[in-house]
Amino acid sequence: VGMMNWWIVYLFDTPWPFIALCVVFVLINFLDWRYGLFAAMTSSDRSNLGTVYFPLASAVVAYFLWSFPPLFVAAMMSLTWGDGLAAVIGRRYGRRFYRSGAVTKSLEGSAAFFVAGFLATWLALWILPGEPDISPLAALAPAGLAVALATILEAVTRWGLDNLTVTAAAAAVLMFWPF
Repeated sequence: VGMMNWWIVYLFDTPWPFIALCVVFVLINFLDWRYGLFAAMTSSDRSNLGTVYFPLASAVVAYFLWSFPPLFVAAMMSLTWGDGLAAVIGRRYGRRFYRSGAVTKSLEGSAAFFVAGFLATWLALWILPGEPDISPLAALAPAGLAVALATILEAVTRWGLDNLTVTAAAAAVLMFWPF
């Protein structure tokens, strides 16, 4: 869902087709979580509804930011790239660990979250056409703040709720940034 935001925002004049698609994925992912319909998607952590929350977060961000394509796409990049790479890098290269409640995270995974999320957010703010028109230099600070806040929230949020908190934080920073 995250990478299709780069082009789908230019495909439709309104967010409603995208929101409808997200709602379909919320339902499919919930049914999969509940009944284990798709082995490839089923998580071993039954308390984690992250795959349900991702399209839900996408729909909410689309509702508020659809008219501002750079902001809409950028708000999703911490979740799309940061969260995905944090798990991969953290599992493979994680050596320094910390606990957040009942969850163990690695500094390497959190660093990967920040770096990947920052680069993808900065690029979305800078290169995507639409309002607001943002220069590469002007995109640095909002991308940095949005992803720093998202990184902290990803580290402390449990049960897959980071898919909501990370996205909400990034979207809020970008919505209220004085571009």
